[in-house]
Amino acid sequence: MQHPHIGPEASETPLSLLSIFLAFSRVTWSSFGDALFWLQRELVERRRWLSEAEFVELMALTQLLPGPGGLNLVVMVGHRAAGWPGVAAAVLGFLGWPFLLVFGLGMLYQQYGELPLVRQALSGMSAVAAGLLLASGIKLTIALPRRWHARLFGVLAFMGVGVLHWPLIVVVGALAPGAIAAAWRDTDA
Repeated sequence: MQHPHIGPEASETPLSLLSIFLAFSRVTWSSFGDALFWLQRELVERRRWLSEAEFVELMALTQLLPGPGGLNLVVMVGHRAAGWPGVAAAVLGFLGWPFLLVFGLGMLYQQYGELPLVRQALSGMSAVAAGLLLASGIKLTIALPRRWHARLFGVLAFMGVGVLHWPLIVVVGALAPGAIAAAWRDTDA
């Protein structure tokens, strides 16, 4: 089966809005947390709308833009596939289902949030979320370059936000100039 290609050498025929919507809906329903793996699988391997090189190039570009990289990629692919209607179909498929799910859960919480079983379940989920966040932090710390200043600034940021409860923007604003200068000095060495 020939799959339409939406890269630079793509044909002039846009993809159907339904196929765009369904592709990004599939990503949403498949992923938990970061959707990057599922975006690559759907767009490159399954649908073959992008080559591996095009996917990597688009992901690199999305990292330079403000906002979440996955959503930036969804917008870019939707636009390449069918212009602004493609953007609408892609974003609706990618964000529509989670919006409906969270909205429904919010309504359920409003109705049943005071029940002891619900409170216990939410308390357990909070512990799991904190554990996942801590595990991600540890994995990122391990991946940091083996330089004293990288770890020092990480500890200082943790102390400022996590222990002293200072606003994140204040901590980042105070630590960023020193961290950038230290990293810059290491690249010159």
